[in-house]
Amino acid sequence: MTAALAAGTTSAQALALGALPIAAALCASAVPLARGRLDRLATPAAICATLSLATAFGYPATGVRTAPAWKLAEAALLLVLLAAVVRWSPWREARIVAPLTAVATAAWPFPLVDGPFLERTGAAAFWLLPAVAAAAAGAYPRRVELRRRAAVTEARRAQRLQLSRDLHDFVAHDISGIVVQAQAARFVAATDPAQAVLALERIEKAGLNALESMDRTVEMLHGPARSPAAALPGLDHLPSLVDEFTAAGGIDAELRLPPETAEALSREAGAAAYRIVVEALTNVRRHAPAATLVRITLTPTPASVELQVSNDAPGTPRVPLPRRRATRGGLGLPALTEHAEALGGTLTAGPHGAGGWRLTATLPRTTAPASAPAPVPAHAQEPQQ
Repeated sequence: MTAALAAGTTSAQALALGALPIAAALCASAVPLARGRLDRLATPAAICATLSLATAFGYPATGVRTAPAWKLAEAALLLVLLAAVVRWSPWREARIVAPLTAVATAAWPFPLVDGPFLERTGAAAFWLLPAVAAAAAGAYPRRVELRRRAAVTEARRAQRLQLSRDLHDFVAHDISGIVVQAQAARFVAATDPAQAVLALERIEKAGLNALESMDRTVEMLHGPARSPAAALPGLDHLPSLVDEFTAAGGIDAELRLPPETAEALSREAGAAAYRIVVEALTNVRRHAPAATLVRITLTPTPASVELQVSNDAPGTPRVPLPRRRATRGGLGLPALTEHAEALGGTLTAGPHGAGGWRLTATLPRTTAPASAPAPVPAHAQEPQQ
Protein backbone atom coordinates (compact mmCIF):
# COMPACT_ATOMS: atom_id res chain seq x y z
CA MET A 1 0.00 0.00 0.00
CA THR A 2 2.77 2.36 0.96
CA ALA A 3 4.75 1.47 -2.15
CA ALA A 4 1.72 2.06 -4.38
CA LEU A 5 1.08 5.42 -2.72
CA ALA A 6 4.73 6.40 -3.18
CA ALA A 7 4.58 5.38 -6.82
CA GLY A 8 1.42 7.44 -7.34
CA THR A 9 3.03 10.44 -5.71
CA THR A 10 6.08 10.08 -7.95
CA SER A 11 3.89 9.83 -11.07
CA ALA A 12 2.01 12.97 -10.07
CA GLN A 13 5.26 14.84 -9.52
CA ALA A 14 6.59 13.65 -12.87
CA LEU A 15 3.37 14.79 -14.55
CA ALA A 16 3.57 18.18 -12.86
CA LEU A 17 7.23 18.67 -13.76
CA GLY A 18 6.60 17.60 -17.33
CA ALA A 19 3.63 19.93 -17.81
CA LEU A 20 5.20 22.89 -16.00
CA PRO A 21 7.42 24.25 -18.84
CA ILE A 22 4.68 23.84 -21.45
CA ALA A 23 1.99 25.41 -19.27
CA ALA A 24 4.22 28.33 -18.29
CA ALA A 25 5.17 29.00 -21.91
CA LEU A 26 1.58 28.85 -23.13
CA CYS A 27 0.39 31.20 -20.38
CA ALA A 28 3.19 33.68 -21.08
CA SER A 29 2.43 33.53 -24.83
CA ALA A 30 -1.31 34.10 -24.48
CA VAL A 31 -1.22 37.89 -24.22
CA PRO A 32 1.33 38.53 -27.04
CA LEU A 33 -0.51 36.13 -29.37
CA ALA A 34 -3.88 37.70 -28.56
CA ARG A 35 -2.49 41.14 -29.43
CA GLY A 36 -0.65 39.92 -32.51
CA ARG A 37 2.70 40.93 -31.03
CA LEU A 38 4.89 38.14 -32.30
CA ASP A 39 7.94 40.22 -31.41
CA ARG A 40 7.15 39.65 -27.73
CA LEU A 41 7.69 35.88 -27.73
CA ALA A 42 11.24 36.09 -26.40
CA THR A 43 10.04 36.04 -22.78
CA PRO A 44 7.85 32.91 -23.17
CA ALA A 45 10.73 31.18 -24.96
CA ALA A 46 13.16 32.07 -22.17
CA ILE A 47 10.71 30.81 -19.50
CA CYS A 48 10.10 27.53 -21.32
CA ALA A 49 13.81 26.96 -21.96
CA THR A 50 14.80 27.71 -18.36
CA LEU A 51 12.14 25.41 -16.87
CA SER A 52 12.99 22.70 -19.38
CA LEU A 53 16.65 22.76 -18.37
CA ALA A 54 15.70 22.81 -14.68
CA THR A 55 13.41 19.78 -14.94
CA ALA A 56 15.87 17.89 -17.13
CA PHE A 57 18.92 18.31 -14.94
CA GLY A 58 17.03 18.36 -11.62
CA TYR A 59 16.58 14.59 -11.62
CA PRO A 60 19.61 13.81 -9.35
CA ALA A 61 18.30 16.25 -6.72
CA THR A 62 14.57 15.47 -6.88
CA GLY A 63 14.67 11.85 -7.86
CA VAL A 64 11.77 12.48 -10.25
CA ARG A 65 12.30 11.75 -13.92
CA THR A 66 10.00 13.48 -16.41
CA ALA A 67 8.28 11.23 -18.92
CA PRO A 68 9.90 11.24 -22.38
CA ALA A 69 6.56 12.17 -23.99
CA TRP A 70 6.45 15.43 -22.04
CA LYS A 71 10.07 16.23 -22.89
CA LEU A 72 9.36 15.55 -26.57
CA ALA A 73 6.39 17.93 -26.41
CA GLU A 74 8.66 20.53 -24.74
CA ALA A 75 11.19 20.13 -27.55
CA ALA A 76 8.51 20.66 -30.19
CA LEU A 77 7.28 23.81 -28.43
CA LEU A 78 10.85 25.06 -28.01
CA LEU A 79 11.50 24.63 -31.73
CA VAL A 80 8.41 26.68 -32.60
CA LEU A 81 9.40 29.41 -30.11
CA LEU A 82 13.00 29.38 -31.39
CA ALA A 83 11.87 29.99 -34.99
CA ALA A 84 9.49 32.75 -33.84
CA VAL A 85 12.16 34.49 -31.74
CA VAL A 86 14.72 34.45 -34.56
CA ARG A 87 12.10 35.71 -37.01
CA TRP A 88 10.38 38.52 -35.10
CA SER A 89 12.09 39.38 -31.81
CA PRO A 90 14.45 42.38 -31.57
CA TRP A 91 18.05 41.38 -32.16
CA ARG A 92 19.18 42.38 -28.66
CA GLU A 93 16.71 39.85 -27.23
CA ALA A 94 17.09 37.17 -29.91
CA ARG A 95 20.86 36.91 -29.52
CA ILE A 96 20.36 35.90 -25.85
CA VAL A 97 17.14 33.87 -25.94
CA ALA A 98 17.85 31.94 -29.17
CA PRO A 99 21.03 30.18 -27.88
CA LEU A 100 19.29 29.38 -24.57
CA THR A 101 16.33 27.86 -26.41
CA ALA A 102 18.62 25.87 -28.70
CA VAL A 103 20.52 24.45 -25.71
CA ALA A 104 17.28 23.47 -23.99
CA THR A 105 16.07 21.77 -27.17
CA ALA A 106 19.28 19.78 -27.52
CA ALA A 107 19.66 18.89 -23.83
CA TRP A 108 16.27 17.34 -23.14
CA PRO A 109 17.31 13.70 -23.91
CA PHE A 110 20.54 14.01 -21.91
CA PRO A 111 19.16 12.73 -18.52
CA LEU A 112 16.82 10.22 -20.18
CA VAL A 113 19.49 8.21 -21.95
CA ASP A 114 20.83 5.37 -19.82
CA GLY A 115 24.39 5.07 -20.97
CA PRO A 116 27.87 6.58 -20.76
CA PHE A 117 28.47 10.32 -20.98
CA LEU A 118 29.61 10.12 -24.59
CA GLU A 119 26.36 8.48 -25.65
CA ARG A 120 24.32 11.17 -23.89
CA THR A 121 26.39 13.86 -25.53
CA GLY A 122 25.77 12.30 -28.93
CA ALA A 123 22.03 12.29 -28.36
CA ALA A 124 22.13 15.95 -27.35
CA ALA A 125 24.26 16.83 -30.39
CA PHE A 126 21.76 15.07 -32.64
CA TRP A 127 18.97 17.28 -31.33
CA LEU A 128 20.99 20.34 -32.19
CA LEU A 129 20.13 19.71 -35.85
CA PRO A 130 16.39 20.50 -35.42
CA ALA A 131 17.35 23.58 -33.41
CA VAL A 132 19.62 24.79 -36.20
CA ALA A 133 16.88 24.09 -38.75
CA ALA A 134 14.34 26.06 -36.69
CA ALA A 135 16.76 28.99 -36.34
CA ALA A 136 17.40 28.94 -40.09
CA ALA A 137 13.66 28.83 -40.79
CA GLY A 138 13.24 31.99 -38.76
CA ALA A 139 16.43 33.71 -39.98
CA TYR A 140 15.77 33.38 -43.72
CA PRO A 141 12.55 35.46 -43.91
CA ARG A 142 14.09 37.93 -41.45
CA ARG A 143 17.09 38.38 -43.73
CA VAL A 144 14.82 38.77 -46.75
CA GLU A 145 12.84 41.45 -44.90
CA LEU A 146 16.01 43.27 -43.86
CA ARG A 147 17.29 43.23 -47.44
CA ARG A 148 13.93 44.54 -48.67
CA ARG A 149 14.02 47.37 -46.15
CA ALA A 150 17.61 48.17 -47.10
CA ALA A 151 16.61 48.28 -50.76
CA VAL A 152 13.69 50.60 -50.00
CA THR A 153 15.94 52.84 -47.91
CA GLU A 154 18.55 52.96 -50.66
CA ALA A 155 15.89 53.76 -53.27
CA ARG A 156 14.56 56.60 -51.13
CA ARG A 157 18.08 57.89 -50.59
CA ALA A 158 18.77 57.79 -54.34
CA GLN A 159 15.50 59.62 -54.95
CA ARG A 160 16.40 62.32 -52.44
CA LEU A 161 19.84 62.69 -54.00
CA GLN A 162 18.30 62.99 -57.46
CA LEU A 163 15.89 65.62 -56.17
CA SER A 164 18.65 67.60 -54.48
CA ARG A 165 20.84 67.41 -57.59
CA ASP A 166 18.06 68.63 -59.86
CA LEU A 167 17.27 71.49 -57.52
CA HIS A 168 20.96 72.33 -57.20
CA ASP A 169 21.78 72.10 -60.90
CA PHE A 170 18.75 73.74 -62.48
CA VAL A 171 16.79 75.75 -59.93
CA ALA A 172 19.95 77.25 -58.41
CA HIS A 173 21.06 78.32 -61.88
CA ASP A 174 17.77 80.11 -62.56
CA ILE A 175 17.69 81.67 -59.10
CA SER A 176 21.23 83.00 -59.48
CA GLY A 177 20.16 84.58 -62.79
CA ILE A 178 17.15 86.15 -61.09
CA VAL A 179 19.40 87.63 -58.40
CA VAL A 180 21.75 89.11 -60.99
CA GLN A 181 18.87 90.57 -63.00
CA ALA A 182 17.26 92.05 -59.90
CA GLN A 183 20.55 93.68 -58.90
CA ALA A 184 21.02 95.06 -62.41
CA ALA A 185 17.47 96.42 -62.48
CA ARG A 186 18.01 98.11 -59.12
CA PHE A 187 21.12 99.90 -60.35
CA VAL A 188 19.71 101.05 -63.72
CA ALA A 189 16.11 101.76 -62.67
CA ALA A 190 16.73 105.44 -61.96
CA THR A 191 18.87 106.19 -65.03
CA ASP A 192 17.53 103.81 -67.69
CA PRO A 193 13.98 102.56 -67.02
CA ALA A 194 13.91 100.71 -70.36
CA GLN A 195 16.79 98.47 -69.28
CA ALA A 196 15.03 97.87 -65.97
CA VAL A 197 11.95 96.66 -67.85
CA LEU A 198 14.11 94.27 -69.89
CA ALA A 199 15.68 92.99 -66.69
CA LEU A 200 12.22 92.36 -65.25
CA GLU A 201 11.27 90.40 -68.37
CA ARG A 202 14.37 88.26 -67.99
CA ILE A 203 13.53 87.77 -64.31
CA GLU A 204 10.10 86.54 -65.32
CA LYS A 205 11.58 84.10 -67.84
CA ALA A 206 14.11 82.77 -65.32
CA GLY A 207 11.33 82.31 -62.77
CA LEU A 208 9.28 80.34 -65.27
CA ASN A 209 12.31 78.18 -66.02
CA ALA A 210 12.76 77.51 -62.31
CA LEU A 211 9.09 76.52 -62.01
CA GLU A 212 9.46 74.24 -65.04
CA SER A 213 12.48 72.57 -63.44
CA MET A 214 10.55 72.02 -60.21
CA ASP A 215 7.56 70.62 -62.13
CA ARG A 216 9.88 68.25 -63.99
CA THR A 217 11.39 67.08 -60.71
CA VAL A 218 7.97 66.50 -59.15
CA GLU A 219 6.88 64.59 -62.26
CA MET A 220 9.92 62.33 -61.93
CA LEU A 221 9.01 61.65 -58.30
CA HIS A 222 5.41 60.71 -59.08
CA GLY A 223 6.24 57.81 -61.35
CA PRO A 224 8.52 56.39 -64.05
CA ALA A 225 6.35 57.61 -66.90
CA ARG A 226 9.43 58.90 -68.69
CA SER A 227 13.09 58.19 -68.26
CA PRO A 228 15.12 60.88 -66.44
CA ALA A 229 17.25 61.49 -69.53
CA ALA A 230 14.16 62.08 -71.69
CA ALA A 231 12.74 64.54 -69.17
CA LEU A 232 15.88 66.68 -69.08
CA PRO A 233 17.00 69.15 -71.77
CA GLY A 234 19.90 68.14 -73.98
CA LEU A 235 22.43 69.63 -76.36
CA ASP A 236 19.75 71.38 -78.41
CA HIS A 237 19.02 73.61 -75.40
CA LEU A 238 22.62 74.79 -74.99
CA PRO A 239 22.36 77.81 -77.37
CA SER A 240 19.34 79.23 -75.53
CA LEU A 241 21.05 78.55 -72.19
CA VAL A 242 24.15 80.47 -73.24
CA ASP A 243 22.06 83.33 -74.66
CA GLU A 244 20.12 83.65 -71.42
CA PHE A 245 23.34 83.59 -69.42
CA THR A 246 24.84 86.37 -71.55
CA ALA A 247 21.61 88.40 -71.51
CA ALA A 248 21.66 88.37 -67.71
CA GLY A 249 24.66 90.68 -67.95
CA GLY A 250 27.95 90.82 -66.13
CA ILE A 251 29.65 87.94 -67.97
CA ASP A 252 29.74 87.09 -71.67
CA ALA A 253 29.54 83.48 -72.84
CA GLU A 254 30.67 81.88 -76.09
CA LEU A 255 29.49 78.47 -77.35
CA ARG A 256 31.26 76.30 -79.89
CA LEU A 257 28.99 73.39 -80.78
CA PRO A 258 29.82 71.53 -84.00
CA PRO A 259 26.70 70.17 -85.76
CA GLU A 260 27.89 66.56 -85.61
CA THR A 261 28.12 66.63 -81.80
CA ALA A 262 24.39 66.02 -81.29
CA GLU A 263 24.57 62.82 -83.36
CA ALA A 264 27.67 61.58 -81.55
CA LEU A 265 26.11 61.52 -78.06
CA SER A 266 23.21 59.51 -76.73
CA ARG A 267 20.22 61.22 -75.17
CA GLU A 268 21.49 60.44 -71.67
CA ALA A 269 24.99 61.71 -72.45
CA GLY A 270 23.53 64.86 -74.02
CA ALA A 271 21.46 65.50 -70.91
CA ALA A 272 24.60 65.00 -68.80
CA ALA A 273 26.48 67.50 -70.95
CA TYR A 274 23.70 70.06 -70.53
CA ARG A 275 23.72 69.50 -66.76
CA ILE A 276 27.50 69.97 -66.65
CA VAL A 277 27.27 73.27 -68.53
CA VAL A 278 24.49 74.49 -66.23
CA GLU A 279 26.55 73.64 -63.16
CA ALA A 280 29.65 75.32 -64.61
CA LEU A 281 27.78 78.52 -65.47
CA THR A 282 26.15 78.57 -62.05
CA ASN A 283 29.54 78.22 -60.37
CA VAL A 284 30.96 81.03 -62.49
CA ARG A 285 28.03 83.26 -61.56
CA ARG A 286 28.28 82.44 -57.85
CA HIS A 287 32.01 82.07 -57.27
CA ALA A 288 33.60 84.18 -60.03
CA PRO A 289 31.21 87.10 -60.60
CA ALA A 290 34.14 89.31 -61.67
CA ALA A 291 34.98 87.12 -64.68
CA THR A 292 34.35 88.68 -68.09
CA LEU A 293 34.18 85.72 -70.49
CA VAL A 294 33.15 82.06 -70.36
CA ARG A 295 34.02 79.74 -73.24
CA ILE A 296 32.03 76.54 -73.78
CA THR A 297 33.54 74.18 -76.32
CA LEU A 298 32.42 70.71 -77.41
CA THR A 299 34.97 68.82 -79.51
CA PRO A 300 34.11 65.42 -81.03
CA THR A 301 36.98 62.91 -81.07
CA PRO A 302 37.07 59.38 -82.52
CA ALA A 303 36.10 57.81 -79.17
CA SER A 304 34.40 60.57 -77.18
CA VAL A 305 33.18 64.14 -77.05
CA GLU A 306 35.27 66.55 -75.00
CA LEU A 307 33.46 69.35 -73.20
CA GLN A 308 35.38 72.33 -71.82
CA VAL A 309 33.99 75.23 -69.85
CA SER A 310 36.56 77.86 -68.90
CA ASN A 311 36.40 81.39 -67.59
CA ASP A 312 39.09 84.02 -67.71
CA ALA A 313 40.78 85.72 -64.80
CA PRO A 314 38.50 87.87 -62.64
CA GLY A 315 38.30 91.49 -63.67
CA THR A 316 36.07 94.33 -62.49
CA PRO A 317 32.44 93.21 -62.23
CA ARG A 318 29.97 95.30 -64.22
CA VAL A 319 27.39 94.97 -61.49
CA PRO A 320 28.72 94.87 -57.90
CA LEU A 321 27.39 91.80 -56.11
CA PRO A 322 26.75 91.65 -52.37
CA ARG A 323 28.96 89.42 -50.28
CA ARG A 324 27.46 85.98 -49.82
CA ARG A 325 27.37 84.02 -46.60
CA ALA A 326 30.03 81.31 -46.49
CA THR A 327 28.55 77.90 -47.23
CA ARG A 328 29.81 74.39 -47.61
CA GLY A 329 30.75 73.03 -51.02
CA GLY A 330 27.78 72.08 -53.14
CA LEU A 331 26.80 68.70 -54.48
CA GLY A 332 27.25 69.72 -58.12
CA LEU A 333 30.78 68.77 -59.22
CA PRO A 334 31.12 65.56 -57.12
CA ALA A 335 27.69 64.36 -58.30
CA LEU A 336 28.45 65.24 -61.93
CA THR A 337 31.80 63.45 -61.68
CA GLU A 338 30.02 60.30 -60.52
CA HIS A 339 27.47 60.69 -63.32
CA ALA A 340 30.16 61.10 -65.98
CA GLU A 341 32.07 58.07 -64.68
CA ALA A 342 28.85 56.03 -64.67
CA LEU A 343 28.47 56.84 -68.38
CA GLY A 344 32.06 55.76 -69.03
CA GLY A 345 33.57 59.26 -69.12
CA THR A 346 35.58 61.57 -66.87
CA LEU A 347 35.25 65.02 -65.35
CA THR A 348 37.99 67.22 -63.91
CA ALA A 349 38.11 70.83 -62.80
CA GLY A 350 40.88 73.11 -61.64
CA PRO A 351 42.71 76.43 -62.05
CA HIS A 352 43.40 77.61 -65.57
CA GLY A 353 45.65 80.37 -66.81
CA ALA A 354 46.23 83.46 -64.68
CA GLY A 355 43.47 83.10 -62.15
CA GLY A 356 40.85 81.44 -64.34
CA TRP A 357 39.08 78.11 -63.98
CA ARG A 358 38.49 75.23 -66.39
CA LEU A 359 36.13 72.27 -66.28
CA THR A 360 36.85 69.40 -68.67
CA ALA A 361 34.55 66.44 -69.24
CA THR A 362 34.78 63.55 -71.69
CA LEU A 363 31.66 61.60 -72.63
CA PRO A 364 31.78 58.45 -74.75
CA ARG A 365 30.22 58.79 -78.16
CA THR A 366 27.65 56.32 -79.43
CA THR A 367 28.31 56.72 -83.15
CA ALA A 368 31.60 56.39 -84.97
CA PRO A 369 32.84 59.53 -86.74
CA ALA A 370 32.22 59.69 -90.45
CA SER A 371 35.36 58.83 -92.36
CA ALA A 372 36.38 59.10 -95.95
CA PRO A 373 35.91 55.99 -98.11
CA ALA A 374 38.89 53.71 -98.22
CA PRO A 375 40.90 53.88 -101.48
CA VAL A 376 40.44 51.02 -103.88
CA PRO A 377 43.58 48.89 -104.25
CA ALA A 378 45.35 49.19 -107.57
CA HIS A 379 45.03 45.50 -108.37
CA ALA A 380 41.25 45.69 -107.84
CA GLN A 381 40.69 48.49 -110.32
CA GLU A 382 39.23 47.58 -113.65
CA PRO A 383 41.68 47.76 -116.51
CA GLN A 384 41.16 50.67 -118.82
CA GLN A 385 40.09 49.84 -122.34
